[in-house]
Amino acid sequence: MDKEQERSTSGVEETPRQVFFFDIDNCLYPKSAKVHDLMAQLIDEYFAKHLSLPWDDAVRLHKEYYQNYGLAIEGLVRHHQIDPLEYNAKVDDALPLEDVIKPRPELKKLLADIDRSKVKLWLLTNAYINHARRVIRLLEVDEFFEGITYCDYSSVPLVCKPHPDMYAKAMEEAGVERNEDCLFVDDSYINCKKSQELGWTTAHLVEEGVPEPKTPASKYQIRHLEELRSTFPQFFKSEPEKSG
Repeated sequence: MDKEQERSTSGVEETPRQVFFFDIDNCLYPKSAKVHDLMAQLIDEYFAKHLSLPWDDAVRLHKEYYQNYGLAIEGLVRHHQIDPLEYNAKVDDALPLEDVIKPRPELKKLLADIDRSKVKLWLLTNAYINHARRVIRLLEVDEFFEGITYCDYSSVPLVCKPHPDMYAKAMEEAGVERNEDCLFVDDSYINCKKSQELGWTTAHLVEEGVPEPKTPASKYQIRHLEELRSTFPQFFKSEPEKSG
């Protein structure tokens, strides 16, 4: 994926393809990698240190901001005027990703089997660009995606999922005009619920071992990314190519 494609559209096509947006964290790799747990620990430490809070209060406020805004940093910027790029350096960039994220042959094969003449693959993440690049590099899947829409920590106010502006931003950057031409997979209930409300075709990834929501977030719910083959067979090659 070319760097200039990460923030801009790839131009007007004669026959516009639909766009399949993929979340990154806990979606392209499983929760068992424990990246979320490592990140939560660093976020709690940041809350405790920079807001001078007792540990229990820091954990509670972190959870509250995540639930209210979809991203802990949104609450920090909104209510405490913290420097988001400093936060990024102390949290996302400090994660030992090289120790926990490895290439996943089954993921590479799944992405290779998608017919990209029919659908454009695009990443849509609430992480900052540094983290997004690190993860897809470690997974060795950057070649399959034509761009990344990310939460720009250097821009205030922050725009992130599930705010409708984030989905609009993704559509603009990926070069798709109609909501019905957007597909989306994410492990977040609130992100999937919002994209479904906006008219995107949405698959909520609820891993095996994770309790299913009482009310589905979206039309489709899958336990594994492999289920995308049967959920959206029209976007897969009739004869899967062997990945190298």
